[in-house]
Amino acid sequence: MTAQTSDARERPASASLPDPESAAPPHYRVLLVEDDAGDALLVEELLADTGLDHTLSWRKTLAEARAELVSDGADCVLLDLHLPDASGTAAVTAVQQADPHVAVIVLTGLAESQAGVRAVTAGAQDYLVKGQVEPELLQRAVHYAVHRKQAERAKAELQATQLRAQENTRLERGLLPTPLLDSPAVTATTRYLPGRESALLAGDFLDVVQTDDHVVHALIGDVSGHGPDEAALGVALRITWRALTLAGHRGERLLDLLERMLVAERTRHEMFATCSLLTLDLRESTAVLHLAGHHEPLLTADGATRPVAAEHGVALGIAPGLCHWPATRLAVPRSGALTLYTDGLIEGHDGPGRHRLGAEGLVELVNRVPSQEPPDRQLDRLVGTVRELNADRHADDLAILRLDWRAAG
Repeated sequence: MTAQTSDARERPASASLPDPESAAPPHYRVLLVEDDAGDALLVEELLADTGLDHTLSWRKTLAEARAELVSDGADCVLLDLHLPDASGTAAVTAVQQADPHVAVIVLTGLAESQAGVRAVTAGAQDYLVKGQVEPELLQRAVHYAVHRKQAERAKAELQATQLRAQENTRLERGLLPTPLLDSPAVTATTRYLPGRESALLAGDFLDVVQTDDHVVHALIGDVSGHGPDEAALGVALRITWRALTLAGHRGERLLDLLERMLVAERTRHEMFATCSLLTLDLRESTAVLHLAGHHEPLLTADGATRPVAAEHGVALGIAPGLCHWPATRLAVPRSGALTLYTDGLIEGHDGPGRHRLGAEGLVELVNRVPSQEPPDRQLDRLVGTVRELNADRHADDLAILRLDWRAAG
């Protein structure tokens, strides 16, 4: 074996756990980092006697080994702890930084057993004492080091998945709270779907509260973008809205405070949020609507659904402090429903072509759903149809908030 002569590009893919149904042994890519040619030759002969299916590459310095790991990787590194450019646990750390997935076995001298223990503490999978290694021991060490590293990676990935699931649950509770409704005459039905399977919740948020004057207040909104920052900002806006609403803030003043919160909490200057505020007073049979860059809600009455004609204002965060959000006051029937939604419900395709569903297409779909079915069944039908038409071609989160009310008596 001669230094620098192995062609790493010809090496096969990384070793993997053997298939119980296959008799083929795994192939190991072994990188030896050793500056002594005699010791390197000894390792080469020992590996040849192990019977392992392997490819061996030899590098004399840590710098050369790091370069190879970064460009081509390896399954196992046999690492001498005394190199011209590194020694001890620092060498182990440098190898792990170059390739976090590689298994490391350190090679120590007869009087350096403690150095081997320290290397294992620093992250190596095992250590071997030069001059006391037999082929069987080396075979077992390489095999178990690689598989132990794979097990560590699998465990770390599982823990990361569990942490993401816990984070999703916390974000979901923050974005989609339990409505605070005291009157049995009003019910709230919600639906939320991430744009991608197993995706982190994005910035869609909604809420409903009923104040002491029996007026129902509703919010739905969408922070631009996807990811944990957007979800966290959505949670902050939703919680702020609930606190301010219960404290008596309404309309434009409330939207101005929400915008100030958004500007203070956003992590990037270009982040903004659209939202709809709805105040429903059943005693007066009226509703007041404020739209900040958001879609008009849908009003259902007498078995038919239509969009509400409303004035629009600019999304929160587009022009902080300069926006005007006009109020739209409308009469509502004694029994009916208002449906607020985010744009993920209408921006998907309406079939195999390239045409988008849009608000008009959504109204057509809603009017096809049997009106005698309960609200939750109607929303399930609607969401199912929208997703079927879109066929996963447009990936955006969608949130729906439907308020149903009925006349007393």
